[in-house]
Amino acid sequence: MKLAVVGGGSTYTPELIDGFARLRDTLPIEELVLVDPAADRLELVGGLARRIFAKQDHAGRITTTTDVDAGVADADAVLLQLRVGGQAARERDETWPLECGCVGQETTGAGGLAKALRTVPVVLDIAERVRRANPDAWIIDFTNPVGIVTRALLQAGHKAVGLCNVAIGFQRKFARLLDVSPSEVHLDHVGLNHLTWELGVRLGGPDGENVLPRLLAEHGEAIAGDLRMDRRIVDRLGVVPSYYLRYFYAHDEVVRELGTKPSRAAEVAAMEKELLAMYGDPALDEKPELLAKRGGAFYSEAAVDLAASLLGDGGSPVQVVNTYNRGTLPFLPDDAVIEVQARVGRDGAAPLPVPALDPLYAGLIANVTAYEDLALDAALRGGRDRVFKALLAHPLIGQFDYAEGLTDRLIAHNREHLAWA
Repeated sequence: MKLAVVGGGSTYTPELIDGFARLRDTLPIEELVLVDPAADRLELVGGLARRIFAKQDHAGRITTTTDVDAGVADADAVLLQLRVGGQAARERDETWPLECGCVGQETTGAGGLAKALRTVPVVLDIAERVRRANPDAWIIDFTNPVGIVTRALLQAGHKAVGLCNVAIGFQRKFARLLDVSPSEVHLDHVGLNHLTWELGVRLGGPDGENVLPRLLAEHGEAIAGDLRMDRRIVDRLGVVPSYYLRYFYAHDEVVRELGTKPSRAAEVAAMEKELLAMYGDPALDEKPELLAKRGGAFYSEAAVDLAASLLGDGGSPVQVVNTYNRGTLPFLPDDAVIEVQARVGRDGAAPLPVPALDPLYAGLIANVTAYEDLALDAALRGGRDRVFKALLAHPLIGQFDYAEGLTDRLIAHNREHLAWA
């Protein structure tokens, strides 16, 4: 089995390598190729990756290349974890929206649209290269904004499934609070990527006892604290929203907060510099503790599980993924991409049925889906008017003057990545 990781020079990658090494019985990789245009980073990450495999007695071969075509040749699956424009573009995404009084964030709002516009064309080019190399290869997308990027891939006819670590993070957290194995925890996880709610937490499987009320009663303060939300929000909803719902439920508070501290991108850039220095130490043969602060917790376990199910029989039969709606949420088009529990196998992902949703959730899902339609159109066809319409449709923007100002700023800060600008 051969896997390729495009964006393999990311500081995330040792987390992924550690999972591949530990879970080799689930996903028996014979060859792993790390692909990245940044040769200097790739050398550091690749060296640590080989040492991690060696320490854990993994027999697989790890190679590196800056050539996408060479890297994906004959790969059975390709994982995408790239960031077009790097941390510098991310920092801009997190700052210029604040000038208009809107949240600055890399996957939500105006910053998220900028990232989609930069990313979708690059990902589609890579996917075409994958298809030419092996039309049967699966593409696993971890590149944000996952929902929009996955929809672009699926609409272009690629064998693709989107992946996010939010659900597995909740699963692990709830398992610790309940003192049970994560495999015993099933989430009623519903929504769009970075716009989801845990409507239930069931023990033993989809039909198991819903222990969410007990979790909220006994651990509500800790759960709300991890989300950085007022506990009253969680108690009033009676469900657990993803961290990203904070940008919707406390938008103005978040904008004020973001204006008083360094950007997350600046923090991550400093952390990456330190991590890369660590990766260059030939004595280091395991992922460093600092990596946990970088983000992407449990990404490796989720990626292994998904790849194992798509390529064989080693993964869990039911997983939270991003895939076509196909009538699961009846108020959305069939080709909308949703994030729900799905049955995953060699033929891909099939969403499991979801109970009728409260309008409180369904309305926001429908609104953001409409924005994602317009965002993808702007990413595929370009044009100032399409960018403006996407921004105007976003529920975190929604005002003419805001959308006008943000459109000008987005284009100005991303001109080098927009072929049409």
